[in-house]
Formats: sequence, structure tokens, C-alpha cells
Amino acid sequence: MPVQIKICGLSTPETVEAAIAAGATHIGLNLYPPSPRYVPLERAVELRELARGRIATVLLLVNADPEATAQAIAMVTPEIVQFHGRETPDWCALVREQAGIEVWKALGVQDSGSLERSAAYAGKVDRLLFDAPAKAMPGGTGETFSWELLQGHVHRTPWGLAGGLTPANVAQAIRQTGAPLVDTSSGVETAPGIKDVDLIRAFCKAAREASRAE
Repeated sequence: MPVQIKICGLSTPETVEAAIAAGATHIGLNLYPPSPRYVPLERAVELRELARGRIATVLLLVNADPEATAQAIAMVTPEIVQFHGRETPDWCALVREQAGIEVWKALGVQDSGSLERSAAYAGKVDRLLFDAPAKAMPGGTGETFSWELLQGHVHRTPWGLAGGLTPANVAQAIRQTGAPLVDTSSGVETAPGIKDVDLIRAFCKAAREASRAE
């Protein structure tokens, strides 16, 4: 099956259009205010409308309270909510049930124990995103983790690979891990939060070609 491609942290109509034209399957809209990729809720609604029916929209939330979570989902109406903070398996399952929406959870991978602990989300979320460990900011660090940790791991939940993926390394990442979905943000930027149309195109091309070679 062709690899799915998510371009996260988009903030302009031009980059949404670039992701669609390049063959991405998902875009991500970041509602976490400290992030350089943050978009206000009203902008997220506008970008969602541009994408509607053309590409799946993933709404990224970090430790949002119940009221803010409900408001964001109601206003943006994304296909998917991605939690990228300390959200528990039970909280993810509750949002999934109450909102009737697909839920993803990003998890930082430090060692094999991180993967073992991810089993707690089985049956609670629709997809796990294995990412580099969080630092000052959850995600968008531009750093990878040791992909060897994923080799031989038995996945109980559909998953994807994030963390430091770029046009230069995404093919290797796919070959080495067999990732069914790859997610990039800082890897297609010229500066924090500034997406580059050519890099988006190059990332999608490299991912598709690696997927066809599998």
C-alpha cells in the first residue's frame, strides 16, 4: 500500500495547496500557542475549508482542556485530532467516543520501554505517531530517534513515523522501518514555522518513490 504522507504545521493557503498538489494525504494544523507553527482557531477554520474534500485535515492539540478541545473540534471539524502532550489513553478514548472522530497520539521514543508503554493506547486511539522525545517543544524539533528500535516491534495499533524527517532521509526511514505513514514539519521549512513549497514537493516525491520501491 502506498505510504501516507502528512505535512504538519501549515499556516498559509499556499502551503496547503502545495501539499495537495504534491500528493500528500494529510495536512496538520497546530493549535498549540507556544509553537512557531501555531495558527489561531479562526485561521485553522479557513485552512480547513480550503482543504475540505481534497485532503484530510489533522488538528494538533497539546494538553488542551476539555472546553478548548471541544471548541476546536466543533469549529474546525477535522477528520482527525492528534494529541501531542501528556494526554492519557482514557482521555484519548473519551474524545474519540464523544466527538465521533479519529484520534491519533504522538509519543516520544527514547528506548524500547517507550514502545512497550505505547501498548496502553491500543484500542484507545486510531493511530500512534512515533516521534523524537519532546524537548522545550513537543514535536517540530528537527531531530530523529533511533529507528532501529522499531525493527521487530509488533505494532498493536496503526502507526506512523515522525521526528526529523526531511526530503533527504525520508526514503531511508521508510525502507528501514516500513512506516505506513510519514509525518514532517520542520523538515520542509526554511526557518521555524516557514514552510517551503519546493521542500514539500521534494519530501512527497521521495516518500512516494521509496514506497513504490518497497
